[in-house]
Amino acid sequence: MKNFKYIALVLAGASMYGTMSSFVKLFYLRGYSIAEMSFLQALFAAIFLGFALIFSSDKRKLKLSRKELISLAATGATIGLTTFLYYQSVKYISASLAIVLLMQFTWISLLLEWLFFKKKPAGAEMITILFVLAGTVLAGNLLKAEKIDFSWIGIILVLISSFTYAVYIVANSRAGVNVNWLPKSTLLMVGSAITIFLINARQICVETHWSSELLLIALFLAVIGTTLPTAFFAAGIPKIGAGISAVLMTIELPVAVICSSLLLKEPISFLQIIGILIMLGSIAFMNYFKYMKNKRNHLT
Repeated sequence: MKNFKYIALVLAGASMYGTMSSFVKLFYLRGYSIAEMSFLQALFAAIFLGFALIFSSDKRKLKLSRKELISLAATGATIGLTTFLYYQSVKYISASLAIVLLMQFTWISLLLEWLFFKKKPAGAEMITILFVLAGTVLAGNLLKAEKIDFSWIGIILVLISSFTYAVYIVANSRAGVNVNWLPKSTLLMVGSAITIFLINARQICVETHWSSELLLIALFLAVIGTTLPTAFFAAGIPKIGAGISAVLMTIELPVAVICSSLLLKEPISFLQIIGILIMLGSIAFMNYFKYMKNKRNHLT
């Protein structure tokens, strides 16, 4: 498959991103705020990518139009919002529940493409959405909400994060399509860092717990949770499209659940495992359906 390397990039980036909620919750329990962690994560990622861009041998990569600059920075703002809101949600709910609800970006991205770009979901995709929602109820243990760490604040935060994530995926597939991945990733992170700073300017300037440990935490989050995933997404998503990318990025779910179990000792019930399998199976079916549909279109 000629797109295999781009599929692998999106899968790798999503897997790295899937580990973040558990690590951030661990660092939050050590006394660090979500604002300082998310801002420094985006800032360091922008610096790393910026240095790579400056020392790039191909100077043509630095030439972007004003429209490309604005659209990429705005797209970066959406992933900045996603990161900040998602990290905030794990203060109130379990990391495993947060990732299950974040996965709603799968069908939200399809809905956005339908509303704004007239790409109406096929019948199989609509059925898949229903199965994803059913799987969410089981995977999130929502039938036994009184027995889980339930918080409406956490639920609302992660659902908004899911929406902004869907916006990011759709926008990323269209913004700067012809821009090299390096300047594109840099501008995405600049937009992300600026957005997070504007939201939390006072807290970041006055209440940040500056220490060598915080810098190491920020470096870890920047490399594993931002720099590499952003670069992988910037390179892969435009090549394979927003729809398939949204499907592939659901690998975050099992990765996040496994990490929350190993690092945070969060319990996982049999019904939750069934729900996760239903979600992944439904998404895999949708991916197969799209592949066969595209194959038939190319043959006719």
